[in-house]
Amino acid sequence: MTDPLGIRWLKETRSTISLERRTRESVVKVAIEDASRRAFRIDTGIAFFNHMLETIAWRACLNLDARYENTQFRLTHVITEDTGIVLGMAFAKLLEKRMIAGVSGAGSGILGIDEALAIASVSFEGRSVATLDFSKAPGALIVQVEDALAADMAEFFRGFAQGARATVTIQALSGEDPHHSWEAIYRSFGLALKESLSPNPWRAGSMAGVKGTLL
Repeated sequence: MTDPLGIRWLKETRSTISLERRTRESVVKVAIEDASRRAFRIDTGIAFFNHMLETIAWRACLNLDARYENTQFRLTHVITEDTGIVLGMAFAKLLEKRMIAGVSGAGSGILGIDEALAIASVSFEGRSVATLDFSKAPGALIVQVEDALAADMAEFFRGFAQGARATVTIQALSGEDPHHSWEAIYRSFGLALKESLSPNPWRAGSMAGVKGTLL
């Protein structure tokens, strides 16, 4: 069933979440699966963004399917933002399904590639904020990265924070090459997501924030 927000939940379990979001601008389908590793199925229309989503899934140790379809115009800003929104919703739902047994709900990661290094943190506690600082990584400030725009690659994290109702904080600590800079950023974010999904019996029935709920 599709709700007023355009969301249709297809599967909701402790190991698999899949959903579709349909608007006048786009149709985004996402599935995340905590299961034996298999090939990812990712097609957003932006090759570098596909690679970055693959990077998140690889570092989070989750299978990922993501498909973006234009319903009006092909706007790259919408591609990354809307995909971020839907992926954020999927992660929030997966965490919700694990609340009874207890889940960390927050995590951080630091990782690099070649000369680039980044640190990321995420906390699922009902606060939709993304704080991004790329000032120390000139490569992340270059307008074009492969077939993507740097502004669009950053917009993914704002969309994720909105969809997940999460606080996302990212700092690029170094990076000259744009590909390396963004890959370090997305790698560290994947590690932060992996930690946020880790079991935490002490938190059984609650989330990361002291209020104990997602809202």
